[in-house]
Amino acid sequence: MRFLLTWLVTSIAIAVASALVPGIFPFGAVEPWLAYAFTGLFLAIVNASIKPLLSVLSLPLTIVTLGIFQLVVNALMLSLAGWLALNLLGAGVAITGFGASFAGAIVVSIMCWLLGFITRD
Repeated sequence: MRFLLTWLVTSIAIAVASALVPGIFPFGAVEPWLAYAFTGLFLAIVNASIKPLLSVLSLPLTIVTLGIFQLVVNALMLSLAGWLALNLLGAGVAITGFGASFAGAIVVSIMCWLLGFITRD
């Protein structure tokens, strides 16, 4: 049940990022909410599997930049999730460049924190 709530929160956060950040938009032959759901699913999978390894590997750079480089890691994970959703399921969120991915990652992080705070037990 917790996974479904996390998936819903992440999908809503991606939809908000799509509304606020130019360069992030739903893509595919499905309804936009389904594109957000697909990308939210892949973002949860990527954050659980690849992000911990990438965070450990980039730890020296994260320490030198006082944690700012973690935003770059988040942007890479958002781009990867959008790419996986588009290429594996045929629908997802298309991101036009790194700037849009970076801004989108900030919005998604803030929205996930806010929505997670609201929905916690």
